[in-house]
Amino acid sequence: MNNPGLYHMLFVSTALFFIGVYGFFTRRNLITMLMSIELILNSVCLNFIAFNKYAWPGKMDGLFFTLFIIAAAAAEAALAIAIIINLYRSHNTIDVNAAEEMKY
Repeated sequence: MNNPGLYHMLFVSTALFFIGVYGFFTRRNLITMLMSIELILNSVCLNFIAFNKYAWPGKMDGLFFTLFIIAAAAAEAALAIAIIINLYRSHNTIDVNAAEEMKY
């Protein structure tokens, strides 16, 4: 069976990116928006790995960047979930419009 080529990986990455952008801009639920951001970060990781494999096959730079992005995404998700829990405790909703009251 053939290995997927660079164009196949870039197509999947582009699809993930635009699904994440669409979900981020169309949803008002904070959990869904967080999942959309994670999709965008995963598409970036897939791009790093694809270009590392096909442009510089002997180097590991893309994999190290991917591990850094995964670590940053885990920290971002933990912080976002803590904010969402506090919003739910104070407003009993996780709608984005309720988060506007937290500005002041």
